[in-house]
Amino acid sequence: MRSLEQVLTDGIRDIPDYPQAGVMFKDITPLLADHGGFAQVVDALAESGRDADGNAVIDKVVGIEARGFILAAPVALALGAGFVPVRKKGKLPAATYEESYALEYGEASIEVHQDAFEPGDRVLVIDDVLATGGTVEACLRLVRRCGAEVVGTTVLLELSFLPGRERLAGEQLTALVTV
Repeated sequence: MRSLEQVLTDGIRDIPDYPQAGVMFKDITPLLADHGGFAQVVDALAESGRDADGNAVIDKVVGIEARGFILAAPVALALGAGFVPVRKKGKLPAATYEESYALEYGEASIEVHQDAFEPGDRVLVIDDVLATGGTVEACLRLVRRCGAEVVGTTVLLELSFLPGRERLAGEQLTALVTV
């Protein structure tokens, strides 16, 4: 069996100048297509939702649109927890809470259903990439606004040359790989 490090090295490819010149896009589609590798990654992500004895300690797993959905849904199944999507503004049909955050040029908003959590639910947030931390920070505000407790945030990939970790100082943050 390949190590998690090898699975991640093999499964994440660099696409230069996508979606614009000067950006090195981290493409996870090869990883998703590798059943064994994808299963290892789901197990590794789920570890953040377990105690030292391997018991699940969370009630809900949040996935941030869009690639976070792909990772968070199977993590929720692995932990026996519910899955909650945090979506871009205007994509959810029922009453929502909204949080905005700054982008390089402008602002964006994400939303969650107001009834997505029970008060006191223990929540694990999953996303694909931690870059500047703005999206994750807004997501954490949404979860807490709903009366739930954030147990931790786990990402597949952390971009260390951007300030995401500093922005989330004081939060329980795990990255499977840092570049």
